[in-house]
Formats: sequence, C-alpha cells, structure tokens
Amino acid sequence: MDTRNARIGLILFCVYLALYGGFVFLNAFSAESMEATPVSGVNLAIIYGFGLIISAIILSAVYGFVCTPEGDVAAASGATSNDAGSSSSEGAAE
Repeated sequence: MDTRNARIGLILFCVYLALYGGFVFLNAFSAESMEATPVSGVNLAIIYGFGLIISAIILSAVYGFVCTPEGDVAAASGATSNDAGSSSSEGAAE
C-alpha cells in the first residue's frame, strides 16, 4: 500500500513539475509572451500562476481521493451506524 501511494504521489508530482517547468521555460525563453493579455487585461503570467495554484489543489485532492484506503471509508460510514446500534443494544441489556 505504501509503495502504491508513493508511486501515485510521484506521478502527480511529475505532472505538476511539467506544468511548473512550462511556466519557468516560458518566463526564461519567451518572456514577451507572458506579457500578452488574453482575458480582461490580465496578463498570461498571472493567469498561468493562478492555474498552477489551482492545479496543485486539484492534484492534492486527487491524491487524497485515490490513496484513501477503502477500509477507512467503509469504517467511517460503518462506525456511525454501529455506534447507533450499540447504544440501543446497551439500553436493552440493562
């Protein structure tokens, strides 16, 4: 399980690294293209920067969803119904 999670984390890191590398590459070798204003007068550097932030949040959500063990999800939903059932059975035993 740990190696699976590490492999998924590494894949998602490489995806983000490619996105960030594109940002750095554009800034280093084509800085004038980052001055373009494609949307409402906001330049491409700002849009790309916000895109990087949003993609990091999305990738972390994907990692959290994919790497959550099925047993933890079932235990969390099952614990609620078991707790309610155990308190009613304790009242009946007394």
